[in-house]
Amino acid sequence: MDLSLLTAISPIDGRYRSKTEPLAEYFSEYALIRYRVRVEIEYFITLCELPLPQLQDINHSLFDQLRDIYRQFTPADAQRVKDIEKVTNHDVKAVEYFIKERLDAMGGFEKYKEFIHFGLTSQDINNTSVPLSIKEALENVYYPLVEELIEQLHDYAEQWKNIPMLAKTHGQPASPTRLGKEVMVYVYRLEEQLRSLKETPVTAKFGGATGNYNAHHVAYPQYDWREFGNSFVSEKLGLEREQYTTQISNYDWLGAIFDAMRRINTIVIDLDRDFWMYISMDYFKQKIKKGEVGSSAMPHKVNPIDYENSEGNLGIANAILQFLAAKLPVSRLQRDLTDSTVLRNVGVPMGHALIAFQSTLKGLRKLILNEEKLQEDLDNTWAVVAEAIQTILRREAYPNPYETLKALTRTNEKLTGEKIRNFIETLEVSEEVKEELRAITPATYTGI
Repeated sequence: MDLSLLTAISPIDGRYRSKTEPLAEYFSEYALIRYRVRVEIEYFITLCELPLPQLQDINHSLFDQLRDIYRQFTPADAQRVKDIEKVTNHDVKAVEYFIKERLDAMGGFEKYKEFIHFGLTSQDINNTSVPLSIKEALENVYYPLVEELIEQLHDYAEQWKNIPMLAKTHGQPASPTRLGKEVMVYVYRLEEQLRSLKETPVTAKFGGATGNYNAHHVAYPQYDWREFGNSFVSEKLGLEREQYTTQISNYDWLGAIFDAMRRINTIVIDLDRDFWMYISMDYFKQKIKKGEVGSSAMPHKVNPIDYENSEGNLGIANAILQFLAAKLPVSRLQRDLTDSTVLRNVGVPMGHALIAFQSTLKGLRKLILNEEKLQEDLDNTWAVVAEAIQTILRREAYPNPYETLKALTRTNEKLTGEKIRNFIETLEVSEEVKEELRAITPATYTGI
């Protein structure tokens, strides 16, 4: 079969392609090759700027022309690299040969082209290209979508800030809260974890065959190659160089990024489940779209499928993120090849997260608040004001207030507002305190 949306094995590139397509710019095979070309070109330019003695007479006005090799990189260029790889059987060496071909075509670079990939090993390219792709995908795709989700939740928190709601702890009625505040909990959690993720360094390995700049130092011992690498990785790539490595990245900070993303996903799973429950409790209706079917057998059904889709995709994302964070920092001696194939999957959990966040947003934007149901549940659960009454009685030094309210409320009989008011009249407290107690209702006892 030819590859298409219908024949793709992964739903990321098939069923959900419309939701994940922006990630192709960062995590496709084409994108990885383009990032490798970018790193190689920027490294060569930085050697010219140093300058190495053999590169000091190069015309710096040609740098824009060099950068166009990756800035105007096309799928046809990527295919040329793949064709070269069929001969080399080495993906990074194929990139080097591709760039040298382009330099030959441009002319005037014959005596300079052996400084492409000078002193480097393939991991100096891979362990800068992949972190760079992750950094830019986070900044350009992932962060904006998480921020859109936070903004939607914040709008609801403001809109519903004065809507009283019965809380449920252990699935049982508890001290009332406000709907807007409960939504604000998720705003706060997501903002905190997004901030933590943004503050996590995106690091790169860049130090030659086994991390010691052996080749650089033996050829040009007069240069401070560690400082050169620090500057190149920071100024040209916007990453942070890992100071001590083997042939490959330590991957510790990359693991931290994956863990931070997993925490965000876990918060959204929690959110998905809560709104699923609120819908099942009839606190929300859902907007109905003409022509949609909720069940193939039950015509009345309008299912909360968006939250279910989100939860499922986030579960897959978290499983992969957990594996990546645990596996990548572990390698044999100075390296083995297991990280190479694993790194090709770093875009997969982000793809599932994108599907999930968009589904959650879709579900949230379908919500219709059923305020009458929230009020009905409050009116039917007067026992929740017992905490308020016994706390005021404690303040007044009333004897055994907790036990008194426990005896009143822990029965299988329905406790009504009338029974509460009658109970208040039996208390031996001042009229002023009784008036204070009479003002407490399930709808007003919502805290700050």
